[in-house]
Amino acid sequence: MAWDIHNLFRRHARELAGSLRRRGLSEETAADLTQDTFVRLMGANPKGNQNNPRAYLFKISRNLAIDYHRREQAAPVDHIPDAEFTAIADPRPSAEAALYDKQRLALSDAALAELPERTRRAFELYRLEDLTIAEVAEKIGLSTTRTWALIRDAYRHVRIRLQDL
Repeated sequence: MAWDIHNLFRRHARELAGSLRRRGLSEETAADLTQDTFVRLMGANPKGNQNNPRAYLFKISRNLAIDYHRREQAAPVDHIPDAEFTAIADPRPSAEAALYDKQRLALSDAALAELPERTRRAFELYRLEDLTIAEVAEKIGLSTTRTWALIRDAYRHVRIRLQDL
């Protein structure tokens, strides 16, 4: 026996939604669960409830409400007003900022490639490998004063190149 879902929806949807609201659900959630009730009805094989579709609809909606409350208790969701939701900042940079950063990185790489080998190596050890000036000086075999001068020169060169952007 097939039920006329459209007719059942017209006759019982408002009543189901009201029943769900009385169970403590918001109007939007009650409307969603009412829709879900009819979706479940379309795929259901009612055994023993063929003569009383209204009772079967209420049984489905009650079970959906119970499932909803269980999910809410397991992982509660904080509902925030729309104004607050739209005020949440997106942590990702804008497309323009990302493009600008890529261009700056490319210019920095090119500027470092222009440096003499020892200056570039001192800068990379200091900035990229987080070594101290003394550790860099020991690795490249120079004094700390001379090593700092190389790193300072590298900074200056990169800064000048980035001004072109």
